[in-house]
Amino acid sequence: MNLQIKIHPRFQLKPLVIILLAMMGLAFVIAMVRYANGIGAVSNLSNSYPWAFWISFDLFTGVAISSGAFLMAAVVYIFELKEFRPLVRPSVLTGFLGYMMVVIALLVDLGHPERIWHYFIYQNFTSFLLVIGLYVMAYAAIMMVEFAPAIFERLKWDKLSGFIRRFMKPLVILGAVISTLHQGALGALLLIQPAKLHPLWWTPLLPVLFFISAVVIGLAMILFESSLSSRYFKRGLEVHLLEKLARAIPFVLGLYLVVKFGQLAFAGNLHYLFTSGLMSDLFWTEILVGAVLPLVLFSLKKIRQSPRGLLIGALAVLLGLILDRFNVSWFGVTHSNPLTYMPTFMGQVNYIPSIPEVALSVGIFSAGILAFGLAVKYLDVFEPEEDQNGIVS
Repeated sequence: MNLQIKIHPRFQLKPLVIILLAMMGLAFVIAMVRYANGIGAVSNLSNSYPWAFWISFDLFTGVAISSGAFLMAAVVYIFELKEFRPLVRPSVLTGFLGYMMVVIALLVDLGHPERIWHYFIYQNFTSFLLVIGLYVMAYAAIMMVEFAPAIFERLKWDKLSGFIRRFMKPLVILGAVISTLHQGALGALLLIQPAKLHPLWWTPLLPVLFFISAVVIGLAMILFESSLSSRYFKRGLEVHLLEKLARAIPFVLGLYLVVKFGQLAFAGNLHYLFTSGLMSDLFWTEILVGAVLPLVLFSLKKIRQSPRGLLIGALAVLLGLILDRFNVSWFGVTHSNPLTYMPTFMGQVNYIPSIPEVALSVGIFSAGILAFGLAVKYLDVFEPEEDQNGIVS
């Protein structure tokens, strides 16, 4: 007798969803092993390398790609450019999920999540880590409230949704201030290692550079997320809005390059640009890919008005400036001879990210992608297409 099991069409999973769920399951198992047996059971981190792949990818990159949330919220609610309203909810959702991924990754990295309440009781007011942690919690809570109307609309809680909307402007102002301080505080955290971070990256202006680059990364992330969403969810692309955002990128990148090279000249470190071996190669890669190339691309109207051009330019920004985050927090840091700067995966001390380290980060990232997809499916994340103009399908 042949037994046939039929799966209801509503419960059929797409291959991408299956892959995401598999990576999430693997990450969960790795996290449980880490909690049960210690961080050494799943990673190659040590007293010599307590900061490496997890901090560079999960913290420094995760916070940077979430900066589009405060940018779009500020543009719409503070500067009252209402035409950009269709981009607010996707950006806030991306930012909120980015911060949640950072929090989850840090809980795994630090261990003992049941002791998170210690953070509020036993505080070290001389540490930038305290400030960064408070910023993460505060801004994550603010983004959750900013996105809450989308959930309340689904639940038909119109009064509660309207109540939040009444206070959206002061809430956005507070969020913008906290996010600005948080992006700069990440750079300020690295000021403690002038003897360890290569002169191509260490500067008292690190907080300023972190904030400027976060603005560029945030704009690029909006372009990137919108491009991929339009393809995967088979919806139109707001080219007329994205073109205006892309128009601002060359100006911000120009300011970033002026500050970047200006501080090198002022500190007398320009000679390191071509004499530092692999460090010079990493520096020029991030500059050429993440700054010069997109500056040129987005200066061209034809590129800004092309869906493919927007995606390529945004991808260049993300790859180049995320490499900068890796350089300042990992590759450009020496743990032995300050005169010899080598990326740790090729350096003097044996540190190579373990497979579980990478799998855990990929699993957390997969959870963020899946959560975004579920939000789009069940909530009004995107504006109805018939209410928008200038959309390319």
